[in-house]
Amino acid sequence: MRTPSERQRLIDLVARLQAGEYTSEAEADRDAEDFEAAVPHPRALGLIFWPDREFDHEPTPDEVVDRALAYRPIAL
Repeated sequence: MRTPSERQRLIDLVARLQAGEYTSEAEADRDAEDFEAAVPHPRALGLIFWPDREFDHEPTPDEVVDRALAYRPIAL
């Protein structure tokens, strides 16, 4: 279970990635890598950059984080 501050940090990362207002590509890459590493969803960045594959609307940062954290792999 994530703490409220950890969840908020992820929401802030997603908001920045959705806005795309970075001063360098390295800064954007760092945020993208941080988000991917923090959530179990195998296509975490797809939730941000290609949301139509998993949502029927433009998701808020909260919705992206909730979906990314809710992912559970299928046990075989």
